[in-house]
Amino acid sequence: MSDAHLRQLAEGALAEVRAVFTALTPSAADGLIEELGRARRIALYGVGREGLMMKAFAMRLFHLGLDAHVVGDMTTPPLASADLLVVSAGPGEFSTVLALMGVAEESGARTVVVTAQPDGAAAARADVVVHLPAQTMADDLAEKPSVLPMGSVYETAQLIFFELVVILLRERLGETMETMRARHTNLE
Repeated sequence: MSDAHLRQLAEGALAEVRAVFTALTPSAADGLIEELGRARRIALYGVGREGLMMKAFAMRLFHLGLDAHVVGDMTTPPLASADLLVVSAGPGEFSTVLALMGVAEESGARTVVVTAQPDGAAAARADVVVHLPAQTMADDLAEKPSVLPMGSVYETAQLIFFELVVILLRERLGETMETMRARHTNLE
């Protein structure tokens, strides 16, 4: 592979991710930030690579001093009425996401879904919907497929979007890079 080919692929991938953020509404993060800021406890969930992005987001929320947990970890506490479940359902729904949303609803917790399909089943059940207009595996065989494989545009956009949300939330909470860094593990 030549350096020129690698650069060409990179430019194509970056253009696709840039297009996601160009298409975002100016208030795309507002509902999520509001919910995160008032939640007593936050649980996050996603499947596959979306799940990895949710874990990365949970880590950053912890760095902000929030009580954030990844669903499935043994230390994840039960949800109650003051709590929040944040799930990812890029293609619109996953059976596990819908089941967990049902548990959250029964406990009185609020729900946020991050998705590329705002008309999907998960979005219909959520209190807040974050729409990331990116290609997922649900539509990766479209007329013009992505440079990146199998929904990676969505997952890459998630990572960047979540980091931007953390910056905005950090400002709202009065946190600093130093207070966040102080919460970073020393067990590495």
